[in-house]
Amino acid sequence: MKTTRIVLMTALRVFASAVSSAAENPNMGTWKLNEAKSKFPPGATKNTTVVYEAVGDSVKVTTDGTNGDGKTVHTEWTGKFDGKDHHVTGSADTDSREYTQVNAHTTTFANKKDGKVTLNGKIVVAADGKSRVVTVSGTDASGKKVSSTAVYDKQ
Repeated sequence: MKTTRIVLMTALRVFASAVSSAAENPNMGTWKLNEAKSKFPPGATKNTTVVYEAVGDSVKVTTDGTNGDGKTVHTEWTGKFDGKDHHVTGSADTDSREYTQVNAHTTTFANKKDGKVTLNGKIVVAADGKSRVVTVSGTDASGKKVSSTAVYDKQ
């Protein structure tokens, strides 16, 4: 009985710690693209809404936007900010993504296709938590170098 109680208490602490860590992450919540403050090359995909939410001890990132042809784009990624590849759904150009938490307000990421990095980026959340800047560089599907700066406002 005492062993069972110890195991349950330990499991509860681990779960509470994971939920607390996700809740304290300044990326968590809904972000809307501030297109007036952003810089995209012609034909770039624009994620107009990005949502970060806790799912157990992981984070789910959902993006909605438009591609260069104006078609709707919806992707989903669930994983940890641990620098390891986690599967992406909904993208023809990306099949996995890794996120790495650099510090409390900075995260880096890499999109990959067939194990090869196609885009690198950095996300910096403002100290007040009300905005964030996502800088991206890489190579598009046609082999052309691309870069963009997207500014998002917290909803």
